[in-house]
Amino acid sequence: MREYAMTPDMVAELLRQLMKEAMILAAPVLLAAALLSFVLSLLQTLTSLQEQSLTSVPRLAAVAMILLVGMPWFLARLVAYTRLLLSDLHRYIG
Repeated sequence: MREYAMTPDMVAELLRQLMKEAMILAAPVLLAAALLSFVLSLLQTLTSLQEQSLTSVPRLAAVAMILLVGMPWFLARLVAYTRLLLSDLHRYIG
């Protein structure tokens, strides 16, 4: 029977790299949405406005703008990670 080159340590390292890349890519969008939500909630509390569209529309616009502006950076990170995986593919499949 053929012995596989993929060890549990290699799987753990791949998953660690994957989670690191996912956090790096998601962090700008999540931080901006959380910060904007906090500021808008504070503004709503101070002005006693309880309109839901006052928080969701600007947050949606900010997330869309960050995605559009950051798309070259996001894609460059994804391409670099994909190239790294494909260049080391021979190690994973034996």
